[in-house]
Amino acid sequence: MMSPVPDRIAFLGLGIMGSRMAANLSRAGFALTVWNRTRAKAEAFATEHGAALADTPAQAAAASDVVVTMVVDGPQVEQVLLGAAGAVEGARPGLLCIDCSTIGPTATRTIGEALATHGVHLVDAPVTGSSPKAQDGSLTIMAGGTTGDFDRARPVLEAMGSLIVHAGPLGHGQMVKLINNALAAINAAAVGEALLVAKRAGVDLDALTKVVAAGAGSSTMLELKAGPMRNHDYATLFKTEHMLKDVNLCLGEGKALGAPFPSAAYAREILTAATGRGYGEDDFAALIEVLEGTAGIRL
Repeated sequence: MMSPVPDRIAFLGLGIMGSRMAANLSRAGFALTVWNRTRAKAEAFATEHGAALADTPAQAAAASDVVVTMVVDGPQVEQVLLGAAGAVEGARPGLLCIDCSTIGPTATRTIGEALATHGVHLVDAPVTGSSPKAQDGSLTIMAGGTTGDFDRARPVLEAMGSLIVHAGPLGHGQMVKLINNALAAINAAAVGEALLVAKRAGVDLDALTKVVAAGAGSSTMLELKAGPMRNHDYATLFKTEHMLKDVNLCLGEGKALGAPFPSAAYAREILTAATGRGYGEDDFAALIEVLEGTAGIRL
């Protein structure tokens, strides 16, 4: 028996993460149409991966069964899906949109309601894992939406990630992502502070990180950020300004719910200061610059 023809996918947004995620969809055999705000990036991607090139999100959607978005924030998602020449203008009823951006549950539900009036479905599917995991298709993806929409989205998500979790109804994927990123920011700040205490005490930082990595204080942020902090190497895996956006979104949702998150508020201030110092485009390991300034010592 012949295998079914893969879904045709429009991929909108080919930045650091999106380009790698779209490449995995192409390798998985999906017929791909791409669009990017900076056309040169889309042209280069289409040439390398044999994808079709669209002039607008509407044109990309018209050629597709599924639209995947991976852009910066809620206003951009709204623009590419619902704005002038947005995907909805080219959509046939039943089109499935999968938003992998991080925009928060409130914006997701608002966009989902607007899409539904056109007969278009939405799954929110933010991702975590930074660019290396986007590269090798091992992202963790937390999805929100109806069971039917999630089941339809799953084969697409599985081509981009290794752990796919249905977090609940629309918007719940976003909420899980925001909480996760807030915890990452808090943890990164704590790692930086611990390194500075050890430095002030004259402790061997190699010894410290080996012991902590084997003990109860171990964490992904220790593994990923201690080295870059010590080397002041802020090659971008996840931008400081993007982490700040996510922590702000988490705090905003928590405030609306009456749920305090004071440690996240502290991390927000550090990220704000790092952005103010010009590190917004750098990896959020750059928050060590703020902590070093406060401590009056360099690693």
